[in-house]
Parts: sequence; structure tokens; C-alpha cells
Amino acid sequence: MIFIENEGNTNPRLNLALEEYALRNFSTENDYLLFYINEPSIIIGRNQNTLEEINHEYVEKGKIHVVRRVSGGGAVYHDFGNLNFSFITNHDVKSLNNFKKFTAPVIKVLNNLGLNAELKGRNDIQVEEKKISGTAQFSTGKRMVSHGTLLFDTDLGEVVNALNVKMSKIESKGHKSVRSRVANISEFLKEPIKIDTFRKLLLEGLYEESEPFESYYLTPEEWKAVHQLKEEKYDTWDWNYGRSPKFNIQRSKRFSIGEIDLRIFVEKGHIKDFKIYGDFFGKEPVEALEKLLEGARYEKDDISELLKNIEVKEYFGDLPKIDFIELVYGADEKE
Repeated sequence: MIFIENEGNTNPRLNLALEEYALRNFSTENDYLLFYINEPSIIIGRNQNTLEEINHEYVEKGKIHVVRRVSGGGAVYHDFGNLNFSFITNHDVKSLNNFKKFTAPVIKVLNNLGLNAELKGRNDIQVEEKKISGTAQFSTGKRMVSHGTLLFDTDLGEVVNALNVKMSKIESKGHKSVRSRVANISEFLKEPIKIDTFRKLLLEGLYEESEPFESYYLTPEEWKAVHQLKEEKYDTWDWNYGRSPKFNIQRSKRFSIGEIDLRIFVEKGHIKDFKIYGDFFGKEPVEALEKLLEGARYEKDDISELLKNIEVKEYFGDLPKIDFIELVYGADEKE
């Protein structure tokens, strides 16, 4: 395992560019670990509709960064009290969506610090029924990143203020508010420590779980490439917000794999525009599904025929194909 030094950068766009650059360009002979802390920002899941996930006026006023990441899942709030970790490894079918494998060493370190931490639900680390971490994954087919947030001393009020949390998500958790189901790690520590000390203790604990780490500092040429990726992708409106499609049909439903929100524009019986949003995790980009259905007749048989040889689970995780078809062509009301 090689530890990548991000050299204290706190710009979320630069840190996400660094993560993706390492994922796509570093040697496949090694596994890598990256830590970073971001200044106030909202990190949007790959498949989400940004404008519907954020409190736009509040974000603009507070000059909070809004950045889309390459992995699926939901939107999260970062600030200087939040420590982010990334494991970069070779792609492994058994490891994809196996959050237990990658959170286990982190959970062990947390428990050694006196917390009763455990993995709950799809991808959350909890202490005493309170969420302290969320995780996500992305695979290129050859390499994969498993990354997560650790709420150490985050301003939890900002989580509520900056994010428009959908009622379906709140109801599915069985709680009345977001604030009631999240907590900071610092709340559970017997002795108060700074986040830099926590970072050091976490790194030392992860050292013990693996062979001795070595630290890697990027070369000037590599930093130049990271900055170029930041400018060409993570700084752009198209990546972070994307288009808001014209639509006249909306289908939305929360499944065990997460929420799927469809926006469909049907004209003269044919699908002219098809957009998929949600906080699900999938291996393949949903853009391929969108393009497949555009131009099709908006009829259940036609849609089923187009999807006949498609592995829907590659796009959404463990979702039966019939469930997706019924969502595309279901009842008129939003579920």
C-alpha cells in the first residue's frame, strides 16, 4: 500500500482531480491510499440532479463549492471537520459494492479509539445508530476507488442548510430529520483531539492493517496533469451541474439499491429525451441506457424488447429488470 501525499490541498476540485488521476494513471502493481480534507463544499453523486440536491441560494451566498464526483451515491457536505479517505485498487468483481471489505480496517481503527462503530445499511458507518461516515465506489473496469467521508468535527447544521434532503430519503430512514441521524466522531471520544491528530491515528492504525506503507509525492509533471484535469472537468459547469432536461413525465421510486428518478420527454408517442438520476451505485454509466431508450416508442413492449439483452444490474446494482421497466412505464403518480 502506498500513501499519496496531497500536500495539504483543501480545494475539493483539485482533490477529486487528484483522486481520479491516481485511479487512471498510477501503477496497477500497487494499491494506494489517499487522505484529504476539503473546504466547505457539497460533493454530488455521479448520477444526481445537482440543482435538486442543493439549497442553491444558500450555497451561492456562502460560496460553498459544488462538485460532482465520479462515483454514485448521494450528496454529502464537506468542511474542515471532515476527513476523506480513498482506497485505489485493481478492479475485482467481488470487491465492487462490497463496502464491508474496505470499511473494515477503518472501523477497526475507530473501535480501537473507543467507538462502537459498525457498517449499517448499504454503505454507512454508524456509532450508536448515528451515521458518522458514508462510502461509495467507482470502477474503470481495470481499477477501482472505494472512498468515504468521516465526520469528525463537521458543522452538522450546515449539512441541513446546504442540502435539499428529499423526504423519501428521510422517511426511508425512519427519522424526522437529517440532524437526528448523523453525528461527529468527536462526540464519542473520551478525550478531545484535533482532526490532524485523528488523521495521524487513523493512518497509523491502517499501517498496522497492512504491510509497511511508503509515502508518495507527485512530481511537478504529475501535478500539472492533475491541474489540467481539474480545469477541463471539475471546474466546469457541464460536469458539476449538467443539463436539466425538458420532460413531461417523472417517475421516482426508492428501492433497496437507492432512489431512481427518471425524467422522460415524450412527443408524438416517442421518447425524445430520457434522463436517469439517483443515489444508486452501478458499474456502467447510465448514459448508455439513456441513449438506448431515446427514440423508442413509449410502449411497454417496445421498452422491454430494447432491454431484452441488457444487464440492468450493471447500471443500478441488484435491481431486477422488471422493476426498472415498470418504473419507466408505470402509474402516473410519483411514488
